[in-house]
Amino acid sequence: MHAYLKKGLIGLIGLVCLTLITAPGVMAEKAITIGGKNFTEQYILPELAKHLLEKNGFKVTLKTGVGTAIARKSLETGQVDFYFEYTGTAYTVFYKGKDAAVMTDPQKVYDWMKENDGAKGLVWLDMVALNDTYTLMMKKDQADQAGIKTIGDFGAAVNKDPKKLVLAVNSEFWERPDGIKKLMKIYGFRVPISQIKKMDTGLTYIALKNGDVDVAMGLSTDGRISAYGFCNLTDNKKFFPAYNPAPVIRKVVLDQYPEIRDILKPLAEKLTTEEMQKLNKAVDVDHEKVSTVALTWLKANGLI
Repeated sequence: MHAYLKKGLIGLIGLVCLTLITAPGVMAEKAITIGGKNFTEQYILPELAKHLLEKNGFKVTLKTGVGTAIARKSLETGQVDFYFEYTGTAYTVFYKGKDAAVMTDPQKVYDWMKENDGAKGLVWLDMVALNDTYTLMMKKDQADQAGIKTIGDFGAAVNKDPKKLVLAVNSEFWERPDGIKKLMKIYGFRVPISQIKKMDTGLTYIALKNGDVDVAMGLSTDGRISAYGFCNLTDNKKFFPAYNPAPVIRKVVLDQYPEIRDILKPLAEKLTTEEMQKLNKAVDVDHEKVSTVALTWLKANGLI
């Protein structure tokens, strides 16, 4: 009798466990871990993705605040499921790419990365419209007054009067092979060394704002550009690499949750360089919380 009772009890326990596993209300939750780098834009992008995924029933964990190398390694080792990487960064840093025809063309460098990372089990989802690349900036009113809209215009002004305009760059942009020296060579002008001020990246914005320099290097989506009344000079010779972000996800994760592609697609369609500038400004200049900024933008665009 004991044996039969014991057998029946074991069977009942097994049936209950099976029921719990298969019951719709207690099925394994959809969990995703999103990575991110250590600057404002890379805190905002994962936060935007988080809200969209949570709206669609995912439990989301954020692991942000690391450098490029660690972000990539975390993806490759499965510590994160996806993060937003920049096309130009991936091409030049991970693959040491040097073909200017590829790196300066947003679609070509995206396609190149999609193909080569695809062979490694990493899928590039839809490319976001914004381009966070190096830029040369001027105060908009000063640029308008001088008739300078492009880097070519700036070069022509330098050639006409080499000592009229002062340029601010950081030490990396001064030294790197795709920095100011190569730019001046491609555009056919040379700013005298006496007219170049080297300083930390953040200080280039302050120097331009205060009128200590006339032109400064920066990053095209920085919120201070719009906040301080600057404009980006058009790179009319397409010298700078394209740096469009895209979610790069492990194929095994996308195979499990193919709906992620469509959930994140609106970010690619709606998040322009100008929109990203506004979001960065809200965090960096207006000191709003990243989560608040992301949620407000999603609501304003009818995505939440």
